[in-house]
Amino acid sequence: MVTDLLYDSYPQLAEGQMAKVRAAVVSRGALAEIARQLGVGEFVEVSASEEATGGRDKDSILADAMEAVIGAVYLDGGIEKATLLIDRLWGDRVGERALSPGIKDYKTRLQEVLAKDGRRPEYGSHGSGPDHEKVFEAWVAVAGVEVGRGSGRSKKEAEQEAARQAIEALSSGSV
Repeated sequence: MVTDLLYDSYPQLAEGQMAKVRAAVVSRGALAEIARQLGVGEFVEVSASEEATGGRDKDSILADAMEAVIGAVYLDGGIEKATLLIDRLWGDRVGERALSPGIKDYKTRLQEVLAKDGRRPEYGSHGSGPDHEKVFEAWVAVAGVEVGRGSGRSKKEAEQEAARQAIEALSSGSV
């Protein structure tokens, strides 16, 4: 449905740009953000241990719950109602991202910047803490020199932050 929204509303975007916009707006983080705005977390049943560790606000749980809400709307009201819901909840996000596709995908941007000089980023990471509160640290190096470091609740989030810092360091000339 998001792909249809993109195709119908922004036919001028190239296929690759549409793919970047779609990936950004249907990501776990985006789904969780929408679920938070709607207050979905307060209606999710979680175990006592999950409750104690903030499970109602975890991106993975909220994203899954948001997908379930969309599925329920589809099953109850059909494709038309589900499409209206998607348009209402995702329309502005799609519009914002369509203006600058891939702008927040720092790993792709870093790879493109480095490829101009025939260089490649090399990522490393590790996680620590219990499974329900794991924190990931990631670093990115170019030609063996660390140029960015980041942390996050997922490996992907940590790598994105490391790539963002690398882009800043490279553009400021400090590396």
